[in-house]
Amino acid sequence: MSTAAVKTLGIAELQVMADRAPFIAFCQLKVTEADIEQQVLTMEAPFRPEFERGPGTKQWHGGPLASIIDTVGDFAIAMLVGGGIPTINFRVDYLRPAVDTKLVAKATVRRVGRTVGVADIDLFNDKGVLVAIGRGSYAIPASVN
Repeated sequence: MSTAAVKTLGIAELQVMADRAPFIAFCQLKVTEADIEQQVLTMEAPFRPEFERGPGTKQWHGGPLASIIDTVGDFAIAMLVGGGIPTINFRVDYLRPAVDTKLVAKATVRRVGRTVGVADIDLFNDKGVLVAIGRGSYAIPASVN
């Protein structure tokens, strides 16, 4: 699929999409990089007490980490196809705890096909240390093909 055949989305449009989705807005995800040519999207998420694994630990629970990975992978594909898309499947490998840190998620699109897009997502703490990795598969709408 050629990205020239569809309207791609930039930082401002992706941020509007994020802010309109109640859960993503609650997570306070912010788009910081949208490189259409390199097919890379970066978003940041601040730590919130609601994401804490246990009271007073300041350690992120795995659920919000997985949600961020899925969302950023989805938005990376959406950046190239012009709008939100549903997740088919995603997986996460947790590498180390994320404690008292914002998170930076960087998604690299591996493929945008006729019906499925695939993205790899690296999740870093605020010191640039990799805390989790993921891969997502996302359904490409028929209107793009």
